Order: sequence, then structure tokens, then C-alpha cells
Amino acid sequence: MLEKLMPRSDDFFDDFERQAAATVEGTKLFKALLEEFVDVPAKVKAIKDVEHRADDITHRAFERLHTQFITPFDRAEIHRLLSRIDDVLDLTDAASERLGLYQVGSVIPEARELAEVLVAATERMQEAVRGLRNIKDARVILESCTQINVLENQGDTLIRRALAKLFNTSQFDALTVMKWKEILDLIEDAIDRTEDVANVIEGVVLQHA
Repeated sequence: MLEKLMPRSDDFFDDFERQAAATVEGTKLFKALLEEFVDVPAKVKAIKDVEHRADDITHRAFERLHTQFITPFDRAEIHRLLSRIDDVLDLTDAASERLGLYQVGSVIPEARELAEVLVAATERMQEAVRGLRNIKDARVILESCTQINVLENQGDTLIRRALAKLFNTSQFDALTVMKWKEILDLIEDAIDRTEDVANVIEGVVLQHA
């Protein structure tokens, strides 16, 4: 019914997909940084460059949202979706930046595990975003959203284990614990935002599919 009542503009779908692709690219760079912790400033800058590119995509989409009369679905939902996707890469970039600024030395294994979950969650997010072009195929979209929820739960389990290790071992001094807690929290927050994206998409699908 939605498609019959109003023309369909692919511009916003292009924006969503470009955002999601940049987010996957940025999280993969972040994972690579943690896996091979050398040339850190250059790798941090590469992630920052992707984040700036994604910001440009988001800003252009917001401008279009305020000027284009016809939108594929509710304006508030479009704004929310653009914002939540943007948050994922912003938080990833923030974690990357802390790795450069805090001079953590070596990477703890739990950070790598969380980064792996983050990449997987953004890949599922990208699948769900792509599915919006064919919103009638709700099953595929909702399956990707379900997988994101599963990955978010894995992230919660991982960070609890990581923080317990940080707080309960004499291996780390207090300053190192503080640094890694902040970095781990940022990675977990990024994973949480992928679930926020999934929740927005589920709402759109349930309303319009």
C-alpha cells in the first residue's frame, strides 16, 4: 500500500547503504588494528578518515530529509536510522582514538574478541539495511535483525568477562584498568548501537511490510 500511495525515492536507500558500508569498513580496520598493533597512528587515522566520510554521507542525507517532500517511510524513522548507524562508527572511532592516545602498549585478548563481534554485528546490520529496498521480503530483514540481537548478547557476555579479568587480577595496574575499561565500554556501546539500528529497522518493517 505504501508503494502505491507515494513515489519511491532511492536516494535515502543509497544513503543507508553507503553509511552501512562505511561502518563495516571502519570496524574491519579497527579489528585489524587490534590484531596487529603496529603503526598505530596511521591505522587510527585511517579509521578517522572513514568516519569523516561517513559523517559527510549522514549530513547530506539529513539535508535531503529536510528538503525532499517524498520519503520512503516516516521522516522521524529515517532520521533515527541515519543517526543510529552513524553512532556505530562514531563509537568505533572513539575507541580507536583512545588506543592511540592512551598508549596502552599491548592489546588484551578480550578487546579483539569484542571487535570480532562488532564486525559481525555491522555485517548483519548491512544486510538488514540492504533489505529495506525490498521491504516486502520481511523475513530476510528480520533474520538479520535477530542475528544482531544474538551478537549484542555475546558482546554483553564478553565485556562482563573482560571487566572481571581486569578488576580481579594483579596483572594490570589501576591506570591500565581505567584505560581498558573505557576502551572496552566504547566497543560494547558500538555493538549496542547496532542493536538500536536493528530495532529501528524492525519497527519500519512491521509497519510497512
